[in-house]
Amino acid sequence: MSATVSPKTDPLLKVSALNAFYGRAHILFDVALEVGRGEVVALMGRNGAGKSTTMKAVMGLLDRAEGEVSFRGKDISRARPYEIARDGMGFVPEDRRVFSDLSVMENLEVGRQPAREGAVQWTPEKLFQLFPNLGEMPDRPGGQMSGGEQQMLTVSRTLMGNPYLVLLDEPSEGVAPVIVEQMANMIMTLKREGMAILLSEQNLHFAELVSDRAYVLENGHIRYQGSMAQLAADEEVRRAYLSV
Repeated sequence: MSATVSPKTDPLLKVSALNAFYGRAHILFDVALEVGRGEVVALMGRNGAGKSTTMKAVMGLLDRAEGEVSFRGKDISRARPYEIARDGMGFVPEDRRVFSDLSVMENLEVGRQPAREGAVQWTPEKLFQLFPNLGEMPDRPGGQMSGGEQQMLTVSRTLMGNPYLVLLDEPSEGVAPVIVEQMANMIMTLKREGMAILLSEQNLHFAELVSDRAYVLENGHIRYQGSMAQLAADEEVRRAYLSV
Protein backbone atom coordinates (compact mmCIF):
# COMPACT_ATOMS: atom_id res chain seq x y z
CA MET A 1 0.00 0.00 0.00
CA SER A 2 1.91 3.03 -1.19
CA ALA A 3 1.80 6.00 -3.45
CA THR A 4 5.40 6.56 -4.48
CA VAL A 5 6.35 10.20 -4.18
CA SER A 6 10.00 11.23 -4.41
CA PRO A 7 11.90 14.50 -4.03
CA LYS A 8 11.61 16.76 -7.06
CA THR A 9 15.40 17.07 -7.28
CA ASP A 10 18.31 14.76 -6.59
CA PRO A 11 17.91 13.61 -2.98
CA LEU A 12 20.13 14.99 -0.26
CA LEU A 13 19.90 11.64 1.54
CA LYS A 14 19.29 8.34 -0.21
CA VAL A 15 19.04 5.04 1.65
CA SER A 16 18.87 1.75 -0.27
CA ALA A 17 18.52 -1.87 0.92
CA LEU A 18 19.35 -0.94 4.52
CA ASN A 19 19.49 -3.90 6.89
CA ALA A 20 20.44 -3.56 10.54
CA PHE A 21 21.09 -5.96 13.39
CA TYR A 22 21.35 -5.96 17.17
CA GLY A 23 23.50 -8.99 17.87
CA ARG A 24 21.83 -11.82 15.97
CA ALA A 25 18.48 -10.04 15.83
CA HIS A 26 17.62 -8.74 12.36
CA ILE A 27 15.84 -5.38 12.94
CA LEU A 28 15.64 -3.55 9.57
CA PHE A 29 14.82 -5.28 6.29
CA ASP A 30 15.82 -3.59 2.99
CA VAL A 31 14.70 -0.14 4.12
CA ALA A 32 14.77 2.46 1.33
CA LEU A 33 13.99 6.15 1.66
CA GLU A 34 14.95 9.57 0.32
CA VAL A 35 15.01 13.11 1.69
CA GLY A 36 15.25 16.08 -0.65
CA ARG A 37 16.80 19.48 0.04
CA GLY A 38 14.53 21.68 2.13
CA GLU A 39 12.12 18.79 2.68
CA VAL A 40 10.62 17.43 5.90
CA VAL A 41 10.06 13.68 5.73
CA ALA A 42 8.33 11.76 8.53
CA LEU A 43 9.36 8.23 9.43
CA MET A 44 6.33 6.85 11.21
CA GLY A 45 5.31 3.68 13.00
CA ARG A 46 4.45 2.24 16.38
CA ASN A 47 6.95 1.71 19.20
CA GLY A 48 9.49 -0.91 18.12
CA ALA A 49 8.80 -0.47 14.41
CA GLY A 50 12.44 0.43 13.70
CA LYS A 51 12.34 4.22 13.44
CA SER A 52 15.18 5.00 15.85
CA THR A 53 17.21 2.08 14.52
CA THR A 54 16.90 3.51 11.01
CA MET A 55 18.25 6.85 12.18
CA LYS A 56 21.12 5.27 14.10
CA ALA A 57 22.03 3.14 11.08
CA VAL A 58 22.04 6.19 8.79
CA MET A 59 24.23 8.04 11.31
CA GLY A 60 26.72 5.16 11.50
CA LEU A 61 25.94 4.38 15.13
CA LEU A 62 25.23 0.64 14.79
CA ASP A 63 27.91 -2.04 14.98
CA ARG A 64 26.27 -4.01 12.19
CA ALA A 65 24.37 -2.51 9.29
CA GLU A 66 24.31 -3.38 5.60
CA GLY A 67 23.13 -1.43 2.57
CA GLU A 68 23.86 1.87 0.88
CA VAL A 69 23.57 5.33 2.40
CA SER A 70 24.35 8.34 0.20
CA PHE A 71 24.51 11.89 1.57
CA ARG A 72 25.02 14.87 -0.74
CA GLY A 73 26.05 12.43 -3.46
CA LYS A 74 28.73 10.79 -1.29
CA ASP A 75 28.67 7.18 -0.11
CA ILE A 76 28.71 7.26 3.70
CA SER A 77 27.72 3.62 4.23
CA ARG A 78 31.03 2.80 5.95
CA ALA A 79 31.72 6.22 7.48
CA ARG A 80 32.11 6.76 11.22
CA PRO A 81 29.57 8.95 13.05
CA TYR A 82 32.01 11.85 13.52
CA GLU A 83 32.81 11.78 9.80
CA ILE A 84 29.11 11.89 8.92
CA ALA A 85 28.59 14.80 11.32
CA ARG A 86 31.57 16.59 9.80
CA ASP A 87 29.96 16.19 6.36
CA GLY A 88 26.92 18.14 7.59
CA MET A 89 24.41 15.66 9.03
CA GLY A 90 23.02 16.37 12.49
CA PHE A 91 21.34 13.89 14.83
CA VAL A 92 19.02 14.73 17.74
CA PRO A 93 18.51 11.48 19.70
CA GLU A 94 15.30 10.70 21.54
CA ASP A 95 17.06 10.62 24.94
CA ARG A 96 18.40 14.20 24.51
CA ARG A 97 21.86 13.70 26.09
CA VAL A 98 22.66 17.22 27.18
CA PHE A 99 25.86 17.78 29.16
CA SER A 100 24.26 18.18 32.57
CA ASP A 101 27.20 19.98 34.24
CA LEU A 102 27.66 22.47 31.37
CA SER A 103 25.64 25.65 30.96
CA VAL A 104 23.37 26.32 28.00
CA MET A 105 26.09 28.42 26.34
CA GLU A 106 28.74 25.77 27.00
CA ASN A 107 26.50 23.05 25.55
CA LEU A 108 26.07 25.17 22.41
CA GLU A 109 29.82 25.72 22.09
CA VAL A 110 30.39 21.96 22.19
CA GLY A 111 28.30 21.65 19.00
CA ARG A 112 29.92 24.52 17.09
CA GLN A 113 31.34 23.70 13.64
CA PRO A 114 32.60 25.99 10.87
CA ALA A 115 30.18 27.57 8.41
CA ARG A 116 29.28 25.40 5.41
CA GLU A 117 28.69 26.57 1.89
CA GLY A 118 24.98 26.38 1.11
CA ALA A 119 23.97 25.66 4.71
CA VAL A 120 22.28 27.93 7.23
CA GLN A 121 24.81 29.42 9.65
CA TRP A 122 23.65 29.32 13.26
CA THR A 123 24.76 31.40 16.23
CA PRO A 124 23.55 31.35 19.84
CA GLU A 125 21.77 34.66 19.21
CA LYS A 126 19.87 33.22 16.24
CA LEU A 127 18.99 30.11 18.23
CA PHE A 128 17.68 32.20 21.11
CA GLN A 129 15.28 33.82 18.65
CA LEU A 130 14.11 30.33 17.72
CA PHE A 131 13.91 29.20 21.37
CA PRO A 132 13.38 32.26 23.60
CA ASN A 133 13.28 30.02 26.70
CA LEU A 134 16.97 29.22 26.24
CA GLY A 135 17.84 32.88 25.83
CA GLU A 136 16.48 33.50 29.32
CA MET A 137 18.82 30.93 30.92
CA PRO A 138 22.21 31.03 29.13
CA ASP A 139 24.12 30.18 32.32
CA ARG A 140 21.80 27.43 33.61
CA PRO A 141 23.36 23.95 33.80
CA GLY A 142 21.74 21.42 31.49
CA GLY A 143 20.94 19.14 34.42
CA GLN A 144 18.73 21.82 36.00
CA MET A 145 16.42 22.19 32.99
CA SER A 146 13.04 20.60 32.29
CA GLY A 147 12.73 17.81 29.75
CA GLY A 148 11.30 20.20 27.17
CA GLU A 149 14.08 22.72 27.73
CA GLN A 150 16.66 19.96 27.37
CA GLN A 151 15.00 18.97 24.09
CA MET A 152 15.36 22.55 22.84
CA LEU A 153 18.99 22.61 23.95
CA THR A 154 19.81 19.34 22.19
CA VAL A 155 18.26 20.61 18.96
CA SER A 156 20.11 23.92 19.30
CA ARG A 157 23.45 22.20 19.98
CA THR A 158 22.95 20.14 16.82
CA LEU A 159 22.11 23.24 14.78
CA MET A 160 25.38 24.85 15.96
CA GLY A 161 27.03 22.35 13.60
CA ASN A 162 25.37 24.16 10.65
CA PRO A 163 23.97 20.92 9.17
CA TYR A 164 22.36 20.42 5.78
CA LEU A 165 20.14 17.67 7.20
CA VAL A 166 18.92 16.90 10.72
CA LEU A 167 17.72 13.50 11.92
CA LEU A 168 15.16 14.34 14.59
CA ASP A 169 14.10 11.38 16.73
CA GLU A 170 10.68 11.65 18.44
CA PRO A 171 10.75 15.41 19.17
CA SER A 172 7.19 15.46 20.55
CA GLU A 173 7.65 12.46 22.86
CA GLY A 174 7.20 13.15 26.58
CA VAL A 175 7.20 16.95 26.48
CA ALA A 176 4.50 19.47 27.37
CA PRO A 177 2.04 20.60 24.67
CA VAL A 178 3.54 24.10 24.64
CA ILE A 179 6.96 22.58 23.85
CA VAL A 180 5.42 20.43 21.11
CA GLU A 181 4.02 23.61 19.56
CA GLN A 182 7.43 25.27 19.74
CA MET A 183 9.03 22.20 18.13
CA ALA A 184 6.53 22.37 15.26
CA ASN A 185 7.27 26.06 14.76
CA MET A 186 10.99 25.32 14.87
CA ILE A 187 10.71 22.66 12.17
CA MET A 188 8.72 25.00 9.92
CA THR A 189 11.35 27.71 10.43
CA LEU A 190 14.16 25.31 9.52
CA LYS A 191 12.24 24.26 6.43
CA ARG A 192 11.84 27.88 5.35
CA GLU A 193 15.60 28.30 5.81
CA GLY A 194 16.10 25.45 3.34
CA MET A 195 17.17 22.75 5.78
CA ALA A 196 16.13 19.12 5.31
CA ILE A 197 14.74 17.06 8.19
CA LEU A 198 14.10 13.35 8.64
CA LEU A 199 11.63 13.15 11.49
CA SER A 200 10.89 10.02 13.51
CA GLU A 201 7.40 10.42 14.94
CA GLN A 202 4.37 8.55 16.29
CA ASN A 203 2.15 11.60 16.65
CA LEU A 204 0.24 11.81 13.37
CA HIS A 205 -1.11 15.28 14.09
CA PHE A 206 2.37 16.64 14.75
CA ALA A 207 3.79 14.97 11.65
CA GLU A 208 0.91 16.25 9.54
CA LEU A 209 1.62 19.83 10.63
CA VAL A 210 5.24 19.85 9.49
CA SER A 211 5.92 17.05 6.97
CA ASP A 212 5.87 16.90 3.18
CA ARG A 213 6.10 13.12 2.81
CA ALA A 214 5.96 10.05 5.01
CA TYR A 215 7.28 6.52 5.21
CA VAL A 216 5.58 4.04 7.54
CA LEU A 217 7.59 1.27 9.20
CA GLU A 218 6.29 -1.95 10.69
CA ASN A 219 8.61 -4.59 12.16
CA GLY A 220 11.56 -3.12 10.26
CA HIS A 221 9.82 -3.07 6.85
CA ILE A 222 8.65 -0.02 4.93
CA ARG A 223 4.92 -0.67 4.50
CA TYR A 224 3.82 2.65 3.01
CA GLN A 225 5.23 5.76 1.38
CA GLY A 226 3.44 8.79 0.04
CA SER A 227 2.69 12.43 0.65
CA MET A 228 1.76 13.39 4.20
CA ALA A 229 -1.66 14.44 2.96
CA GLN A 230 -2.20 11.00 1.38
CA LEU A 231 -1.25 9.25 4.61
CA ALA A 232 -3.50 11.48 6.72
CA ALA A 233 -6.40 10.68 4.40
CA ASP A 234 -5.78 6.90 4.28
CA GLU A 235 -7.71 5.47 7.21
CA GLU A 236 -6.85 1.88 6.29
CA VAL A 237 -3.08 2.49 6.51
CA ARG A 238 -3.41 4.52 9.70
CA ARG A 239 -5.46 1.80 11.35
CA ALA A 240 -3.12 -0.97 10.19
CA TYR A 241 0.23 0.59 11.10
CA LEU A 242 -0.24 3.63 13.36
CA SER A 243 -3.17 2.95 15.68
CA VAL A 244 -2.31 1.82 19.19
